[in-house]
Amino acid sequence: MKILVPIKRVVDYNVKVQVKADNSNVDIANVKMSMNPFDEIAVEEAIQLKEKNIASEVVVVTIGIDKCEEVLRTALAMGADRSILITTDEETQSLGVAKVLKEVVEQEKPDMVIMGKQAIDDDCNQTGQMLSALLGWPQATFASNISIDGNKAKIGREVDEGIETIEVNLPAIITTDLRLNEPRYVALPNIMKARSKPLDKKTVADYGVDFTPRIKTLKVEEPTKRSGGEIVETTQELVNKLKEKGVL
Repeated sequence: MKILVPIKRVVDYNVKVQVKADNSNVDIANVKMSMNPFDEIAVEEAIQLKEKNIASEVVVVTIGIDKCEEVLRTALAMGADRSILITTDEETQSLGVAKVLKEVVEQEKPDMVIMGKQAIDDDCNQTGQMLSALLGWPQATFASNISIDGNKAKIGREVDEGIETIEVNLPAIITTDLRLNEPRYVALPNIMKARSKPLDKKTVADYGVDFTPRIKTLKVEEPTKRSGGEIVETTQELVNKLKEKGVL
């Protein structure tokens, strides 16, 4: 079984981003970047399936600028076998990414695609579903547990009511939720070994896909700051305040 894992380079989750002075976007100059946390969970799950002798090869792929190579090297250090860097200077948006990934899937012919349910920079939660539709493959989103039995996968999905268990035929698209696993710590020796693992470089143009962004950001603003609360002495005073605010 071959597993393909798409990953994305995003601003590190510990960084508080600042809006540019002209409100055109957020300022990521000299900001720490890292692998999208949901994608890191997807890489970990694929590697665990390989360690259980369920998968034979784990291939990671990313789309973006040349600096995206660093997240591929991290995935290789975690235990992925090889990687594909697809370069573009265009903004990466869900539909364009899904179209390129479709071409990658048709070339690589994986038995499963495991990817993060969303990226923490845009929170779109769209690419996995779009890729499923383009390929005509079944999808299992928000996975909190995965078990493989032959050509079927049983997925525990996180839903509002708890855990929903579904079964899909392979090949399939699976998107990962936070509680699926805890990604491993990458040791320095593995980082050094990752430098010798295959990294194939291509461009979006190599896949003949129209990658033109379809969404334009008009303005980015800081969230409105919350005003201070009020302390009331009695229940009746609370009710009166709520009525004044139009809540009751």
